Amino acid sequence: MYKVKFYRGDYIERQRQANSDNCVAYVEQHFNSYTGTDDYSVVVTGSNASPTSKNWGRWYAAAVAREFNSHVGGDNGIKVGGYDGRGDGNLRYTKMPAILLEPLFASNPHQAELIRSESGQERLARILCESIQRFFQDGGTIGFSVGHKYKTSNPSDRGVPLVGGGLEADFAEKVLIKAKEMLEAIDAPVEERQLRVMKGGELLWSGTVDADSDVRWDPVRGVLQIEA
Repeated sequence: MYKVKFYRGDYIERQRQANSDNCVAYVEQHFNSYTGTDDYSVVVTGSNASPTSKNWGRWYAAAVAREFNSHVGGDNGIKVGGYDGRGDGNLRYTKMPAILLEPLFASNPHQAELIRSESGQERLARILCESIQRFFQDGGTIGFSVGHKYKTSNPSDRGVPLVGGGLEADFAEKVLIKAKEMLEAIDAPVEERQLRVMKGGELLWSGTVDADSDVRWDPVRGVLQIEA
């Protein structure tokens, strides 16, 4: 149902290749960096982004914020055209919905540990996979781009360093590889989605709900509310 293809080269060339391959969606994975206290999730869209790109980005940013108990940045999760134009050229030449992900901060010590961990990478990959299932239910070729890495004009670029060690692009690639494995294992349209209740790395409960259900946590009442 889904086929994932990784693209290399300078950003405009990656987009042109994805257009040529008739990708139905395009994702570029990054991590953010500023101060050690920043903890919001944001998605960059191109300045010419379609409503699908914007809605997809907002859904993803909100899902990451819920998963990691952080905040939503930008305009309700998205930054159209990037910050001062940064990120716009990575996306605006695509002919399909496209988003640039900045879910966690490499400069935040706690989030840097999540980025480095297998469980953190798997959680990010699962959210990306679920977002693609939700917005592109008919399947097709999904284009993946590892931010910074594999650029023809700057082959040594690996993005920002993580607090505690490692470089942004190497962990971005790990997340996308995991997402590729998840997506290509799917063989039917999504009609249900799985919910998991976790305590740290321990699974307390899992179950399925309709794909379009609204799932919200009420921290005052301590209730997980599921509305069809």
